[in-house]
Amino acid sequence: MKESTSKFIKIRCPKCKNEQIMFGKSASTVKCLVCDKVLAEPTRGKSKVKARILEVLE
Repeated sequence: MKESTSKFIKIRCPKCKNEQIMFGKSASTVKCLVCDKVLAEPTRGKSKVKARILEVLE
């Protein structure tokens, strides 16, 4: 069985400093749950993250 190469990542919003967890290859736009700022946009592979990545979760 093939193991998934994508991971969950913890990011911090540059505007309000809220921390949240997102999927590394999200298929939809990820917005901050507090201030609604766009934190990541989908591309063909990994998401284009516009926030600070704090941690990659296994």
